[in-house]
Amino acid sequence: MGFSSGLSGLNAASKDLDVVGNNVANAATVGFKQGQAQFADIYANSLYGAGNNTIGIGTKVSTVAQQFTQGDITVTNRQLDLAISGNGFFRVSNNGAVSYTRAGQFQLDKNGYIVTANADRLTGYLANGAGIINSVSPVDLKIPTGDLAPLATTSITGQFNLDSRSSTIVQATTPFNLTDPTTYTNGTSLKVFDSLGNSHDVNLYFVNRGAGSWDVYASLDGTTQIGAGPVTTMTFNTSGGLTAGGGPIAMPAVVYGNGAANGALSLNLGGTTQFGNTYSPNTLSQNGYTSGRLTGFTFGSDGTIQGTYSNSQTIVLGQVALANFNNVQGLIPGGNNLWQESADSGIPIVGVPGGTNLGKLQAGATEASNVDLTAELVHMITAQRNYQANAQTIKTQDQLMQTMVNM
Repeated sequence: MGFSSGLSGLNAASKDLDVVGNNVANAATVGFKQGQAQFADIYANSLYGAGNNTIGIGTKVSTVAQQFTQGDITVTNRQLDLAISGNGFFRVSNNGAVSYTRAGQFQLDKNGYIVTANADRLTGYLANGAGIINSVSPVDLKIPTGDLAPLATTSITGQFNLDSRSSTIVQATTPFNLTDPTTYTNGTSLKVFDSLGNSHDVNLYFVNRGAGSWDVYASLDGTTQIGAGPVTTMTFNTSGGLTAGGGPIAMPAVVYGNGAANGALSLNLGGTTQFGNTYSPNTLSQNGYTSGRLTGFTFGSDGTIQGTYSNSQTIVLGQVALANFNNVQGLIPGGNNLWQESADSGIPIVGVPGGTNLGKLQAGATEASNVDLTAELVHMITAQRNYQANAQTIKTQDQLMQTMVNM
């Protein structure tokens, strides 16, 4: 019995050293989770049950438990490096075969997919052209390379202060003429866009008609008046507050030409004032933009991918998906920093970063291996001593047997 006990101890200590060696070898592997050899004693089975004085016959490695503790977050400042702070795994796909990883060192392949070094594609939820995410079923994440389609301007919003001290211009004697600055009090201009993404200037002209009344005219590109008369008439009370005509106002149709659709513009001048102060445009904006090309993208802590375009627009391109399991110890290591689900792990619970029992993402960073190198080296010494002690057990048993043979 001594030989078998010592031999089992040698095997167990050897496997313990194998686990330690694997941990040490992967101390610098991003996203690696260390293993721990766990042992169980062995007793011989008896037909009538074991007595109180039963002596064990050795030990065995019952399992190698994975330690899914959080590794240190290391900042890399690399755009496609991602680290999970908390629970969960990246979900990656290779021709439909899904695996899971904590190693967030990604890159773009030639087709625009976000992939690992082994060409496994990161999965998540894609967004439509309006930036709305379809979170029904995760798919391979792909960064679009096409141009962002233009958006025709439909709304103009402005807020001004019109100087109550300015001279009154009488319509009957001085009718409005966009080419004659003496026929209007003040003016301003802003860029708008047609359905093809071409830019145009819409000019607004303010004419003081006296008694707190101001006519507002508009023109396209400074040459064509929009509508036959004023697009709105604003009136103000004696405190300088706007009482009528601020909008939103549906302006007459704008004919852009050059194959673009006619524009239907809405004008909103709410909040405009008439104080005894210098004329000033406080805010002026519109909701259209020209076409643009992708210049970069960033990841949010919730996994959203924000694309930045050459036309100064930012649009949500998609969102990274994470997965977690009821029993992460049941995951099967598959090499290349990957795990596969099993019957013991349970089915994956897929969601977005920051969701229930799922950690948040940190972009420009990776999760280091959770191996404590100092502890592993101490453990290595202990495992070596165990191996030597079991070898000594076999040696002593051999000496006893030799003594009996020589009697």
